[in-house]
Amino acid sequence: MGDVEEEKESKSDGDDSSDEDWGKNVGKEVCESEEDDDVELVDENEMDEEEKDEETPKVNRVSKTDSRKRKASEVTKSGSEKKSRTDKDTILKGFKASVVEPPKKIVEADKVVKGLDDTILDGDALARFGARESEKFRFLGVDRRDAKRRRPTDENYDPRTLYLPPDFVKKLTGGQRQWWEFKSKHMDKVVFFKMGKFYELFEMDAHVGAKELDIQYMKGEQPHCGFPEKNFSVNIEKLVRKGYRVLVVEQTETPDQLEQRRKEKGSKDKVVKREICAVVTKGTLTDGEMLSTNPDASYLMALTEGGESLTDQKAEHIFGVCLVDVATKKIMLGQFKDDQDCSALSCLLSEIRPVEIIKPAKVLSTATERTIVRQTRNPLVNNLVPLSEFWDAEKTMHEVGIFYKRISCQPSSAYSNEEKILGDGSSFLPKMLTELATEDKNGSLALSALGGAIYYLRQAFLDESLLRFAKFEYLPYCDFSNVNEKQHMVLDAAALENLEIFENSRNGGYSGTLYAQLNQCVTASGKRLLKTWLARPLYNPEMIKERQDAVAILRGENLPYSLEFRKALSRLPDMERLIARIFSSIEASGRNGDKVVLYEDTAKKLVQEFISTLRGCETMAEACSSLRAILKHDKSRRLLTLLTPGQSLPNISSSSIKYFKDAFDWVEAHNSGRVIPHEGADEEYDCACKAVEEFESSLKKHLKEQRKLLGDASINYVTVGKDEYLLEVPESLSGSVPNDYELCSSKKGVFRYWTPTIKKLLKELSQANSEKESALKSISQRLIGRFCEHQEKWRQLVSATAELDVLISLAFASDSYEGVRCRPVVSGSTSADVPHLSATGLGHPVLRGDSLGRGSFVPNNVKIGGAEKASFILLTGPNMGGKSTLLRQVCLAVILAQIGADVPAETFEVSPVDRICVRMGAKDHIMAGQSTFLTELSETAVMLTSATRNSLVVLDELGRGTATSDGQAIAESVLEHFIDKVQCRGLFSTHYHRLSVDYQTNPKVSLCHMACQVGEGIGGVEEVTFLYRLTPGACPKSYGVNVARLAGLPDYVLQRAVTKSQEFEALYGKKHGKTDGELAAMVKQIISSVASDSDNSTSMDSLSKLHSMANTFFQLTS
Repeated sequence: MGDVEEEKESKSDGDDSSDEDWGKNVGKEVCESEEDDDVELVDENEMDEEEKDEETPKVNRVSKTDSRKRKASEVTKSGSEKKSRTDKDTILKGFKASVVEPPKKIVEADKVVKGLDDTILDGDALARFGARESEKFRFLGVDRRDAKRRRPTDENYDPRTLYLPPDFVKKLTGGQRQWWEFKSKHMDKVVFFKMGKFYELFEMDAHVGAKELDIQYMKGEQPHCGFPEKNFSVNIEKLVRKGYRVLVVEQTETPDQLEQRRKEKGSKDKVVKREICAVVTKGTLTDGEMLSTNPDASYLMALTEGGESLTDQKAEHIFGVCLVDVATKKIMLGQFKDDQDCSALSCLLSEIRPVEIIKPAKVLSTATERTIVRQTRNPLVNNLVPLSEFWDAEKTMHEVGIFYKRISCQPSSAYSNEEKILGDGSSFLPKMLTELATEDKNGSLALSALGGAIYYLRQAFLDESLLRFAKFEYLPYCDFSNVNEKQHMVLDAAALENLEIFENSRNGGYSGTLYAQLNQCVTASGKRLLKTWLARPLYNPEMIKERQDAVAILRGENLPYSLEFRKALSRLPDMERLIARIFSSIEASGRNGDKVVLYEDTAKKLVQEFISTLRGCETMAEACSSLRAILKHDKSRRLLTLLTPGQSLPNISSSSIKYFKDAFDWVEAHNSGRVIPHEGADEEYDCACKAVEEFESSLKKHLKEQRKLLGDASINYVTVGKDEYLLEVPESLSGSVPNDYELCSSKKGVFRYWTPTIKKLLKELSQANSEKESALKSISQRLIGRFCEHQEKWRQLVSATAELDVLISLAFASDSYEGVRCRPVVSGSTSADVPHLSATGLGHPVLRGDSLGRGSFVPNNVKIGGAEKASFILLTGPNMGGKSTLLRQVCLAVILAQIGADVPAETFEVSPVDRICVRMGAKDHIMAGQSTFLTELSETAVMLTSATRNSLVVLDELGRGTATSDGQAIAESVLEHFIDKVQCRGLFSTHYHRLSVDYQTNPKVSLCHMACQVGEGIGGVEEVTFLYRLTPGACPKSYGVNVARLAGLPDYVLQRAVTKSQEFEALYGKKHGKTDGELAAMVKQIISSVASDSDNSTSMDSLSKLHSMANTFFQLTS
C-alpha cells in the first residue's frame, strides 16, 4: 500500500496502530471479520493484546500487533494504478462528495474550510465512498452547522468547526469518537492521527492522502489510508507546500500506561491518550527536505491597520506589521504610515512575498485587502477574531511579559543581559519591545501584530521556542514620506516587478533576473542576505565605497584565497536554520514533548544535527581565521571589521568550539547517536562514573579478601546469565565457606556464592550505574544547553560569514558581464549639487549577445543631469528598437552601483539615487478591480507624489492605454511635472512624436532615439534594421507596420496598413503644415490680445477675434 507497503513487515514490532483495548478479546483480529465490509476506525475492544515487544520507544515499551491486519485490509489499485480524475461536480442525494482542497486564490481565503465543498472524488473513490458519505454524513452537507450550531448563512458562522449530532456520536466506537473530537474542532486541517508506528488519515482526510500523497485506500467502505512514522517529514511537507494545514495528533500514552491508569484510577478508558502536538502550515514549517534545499525565507506576516483609513478611503493608512521567519527565529516589527494606494505595504509585500498572512477578521480596509491580493503569490490567509485571538498591544505586552519573566533566570533566554531594560515591569523584556511600548515610539499596532502572530504560533506549539531565542529586528524602513532619514534606496513594488529584480515576467522564477545574475553565493544565509541588499541598495556614498573596497580586495591577487574560502563554505548546510533548530530542541513541547510516544530514534537524529552544527561553526570560524591571516585587507574598513574577532566576527574562544571539541568524540557520537563525554567534560557524568569505579574497586578489594580468607588465589568473579560478581569457589573449599554466604549456582567442581558484602555492593553499584545511565541520557541536552548560552556568538558568526559570502559573490558575478566592467564612482551630493548620471559603453548586466542570437550586445553612452545639462532624456524610436531595454539597463546599473558591485560599462558615475520610480509594460490587476490603463496611472500617481530631486524616474510609453489625445495630454503633463517641479533625473520613452516637437528647444530635455536603418520592402512595406544605438535627435516614425511584418501578418493586411498609414500621415501633415515659427507667432498674438483686452471693457469684436484665433491654434496643434 504505497508507503504502508514498505513498512508492513516492521509494523509487527512494537506496534499498536490498531489502538485496541489492550487486555481484552485476546486472539481476535479485525481481519477475521471480513464479512463486515465497513471497516471503521478500529475500536480498542475489537483488538488483541500481543506479547510485549522488547523494543523501547521514546516513552515505554508498546504492545505489538501483527502486521497481517494491515495486509488484510490493503487494496491494490486497479489497472496501471493511475486513477482517473473527474472535474465535474457529482451530487448524490443532495450531498457533494469532495475533499479538503488548498485555497486557490486569496479571494477565497475567508473560506478557510474547503471541507467537502470544492474538490470532487475521482471516479473509483466516488463509486466506493460516495453513497456512504451522502447518507451517513448529512451534517457535513445540507445540515452543516458550526460548533455553536450556526448555519453557513449566519454572519458569525465559523467554518473551522463542526457540530456533531448526538445520535451520530452515540454510534461511534471509542477510537472513532476520539478522531471526530479532534476533527470537528479543526475542519480546516488535515488530521495526521497517530496509531502505533503509523499516521492514519480517515474520512475526508483520507481522500487528501490518496490524491496528494499517492497513498492507497485501505480495504472497506470507510475512507482510510496511512503511512509509517519514518515518512512523516516528507508527507507533511508535501501537503503544506500545496497549501494545506495539517493537524498532528500524537499518542501520549503507551498501552502499558493505559492499563496502569485503568487499574490505579479505575478509568474506563479503552483508548490510549492522544493530544494535538503540532499544527503545520506554510509559515510554520521548520524541517523538511525541500526546506533544506530552498534557501528562500518563508515569512509569516501578521498585519493590522488603524487610523481614519478604516472609515475614509482617501485617508492615509497606518499599518502594524510583524514578520516571522520560524525557521531562523527572526522577528521583524514595524509600524508605518502609508498613502491611500498602500504604496509602502505594496513594496514590503513585493520584497518578502509572505507564504502566510495573519490578519484580524473584518478589520482591514478595502484598499488594503486589494493590495494583499495584488502583491502576493497565493499565500495561506488566516482571519483571527480581533482582541480574543488577534491581541491588542496591551494584551500582547502582558503575555510576553509573563513569558520573559518566567525564563529570566534561565541561561538560554531570548536576549543577553546587555539588552535588558532596567525599570519596574519591563526589566524582563527585550529592549526593542519596551521601546515600542513607550509613548515616543507609539508602536501599538506593531505590538498588536506581534500579538496576532504569537497567538497563531501558540496553536502550533512554536511560540515559546520562538520567543526564547527570537532575534528581534525593526522592520526595514518603508515609509515613503521621509526618505532622507534612511540610508537605503527605495525600490517600490513596481520597480521590483518591472526591472525583474527577483522574479521574471515569464513564469515568476529566478531565471533572467538580476538576483540570478549576481547570486554566486555558496551559503543559504548568504543568498538571503543578497536578496536583502538588492531590495534595499545603499544610499550613503561612504557606505557604498566601503563595500566597493571590500569587493575589490576579494578578487585579483586575492582571488585564490576567496576561492578557498568559498570551497570551505560550500560544504555547509543552512547554518542559520540548523542553529535555530538546535535552539528549539531544548524546549520539551509539541512533538518534542516528554509524553509523546515516538518510535523513530529522534535522540540520534538530534545528536547528528548537533554535531553537524558544531562542525559547521568550526568550519566557518576556521575559514574566517584563514582569510584574515592571508588576506591583505588593511585598505578595506569593512573587511577589517568583518574579520576582526570581537567586532562583527565573534571571538570564538576556548569556551565555545574548543570546549565541545574536547568534550566528546564527534565521529563516534555521530555514528552511534550517543554522546559519551570525555573525562572532565561533564561534572554530573564524571561523578556518576567515579561512584561506579569506587564500587567496582570495592568489589575487587573484597575479592582479594576472600582469596586470603579461603586461602586460594584461583577464586574469581564470574557472570552467569544476568547474575554478576558471583564468587566462584572450588568444591574442595565448600566446607570453609562461611554460613552467611548465599549459594546461587554450581557446576561440576565449583560452587558460586554471593557474600553479604557483594550483595550490598551490587545494590549500590546498580544504583550508581542507573545514575550514570541517566546522566548519559541527558548529556546531549546539557551540551546543547551550553551551546545555546552562546547563541549571540553563533548568530554573529553566521552573519559575518554570510556577508563575506555575498561580497565574494559580487566580486565573481561581474566576471559574467559581457564586455568591459568598471568600478562606478558614486559621488556625494549636497543640496547645491545637480543630480547626475553619466555612463560610457554601458552594457546590460543580465542580457548577453549570445543568448539573444544577434551577436554582441550593443553598449550605449548615457548622460543625464549635471550642471547645465538636460535632466531628462525624451526617447523615441522604432518599435522593438531597444527603448525598454535601455531604460532597464540604466536602472539596473544604478542598483549595481549602489549595492557596491561593478557595472558593465567603460565608465559610470552617478550621484546617489534615493528612489527608482519605474512605469513599464502593460498589465492589469483584475482581482483588484484595476484595468490596464488604471494600473498604469495608479503607478504613475505614486511616482508623482513620491519622487524627489534625487530620484531616477523611468516612464515607458505612458498614456498608450487610452485615446491618442488623452494619452498624449497625460504624458506631456506628467513629463512637465517631473522636469519643472521635481527636477529629477529621468528617461521618458514615447511614440507620441508631438512631444519631441514641443521639447526640442527645452534645455532640460535631451531628445534621443534608438537608431535604425529603413529600406524599401515588398509592396511598399518598409523593412527596418535595428541598430540599438542611442543617437541624438528625435525619430520621425515608429515603424509599427514593420513589427506587423515580423509578426507574420498576411501581405495583403500589411499593404493595406501601409496605405492607411500614408493617408493618416497626409491628413495629419496638412493640419501640421504650419511651421513651428507660425505657431509660435500665433501664440504670441493670442497672448498679446488677451493682455490688451484684460479690462472689463473688452469689446465683442475682440472676444470674437480671440475665439477665432484660439480655434485656429487648436486645429493646427490637434
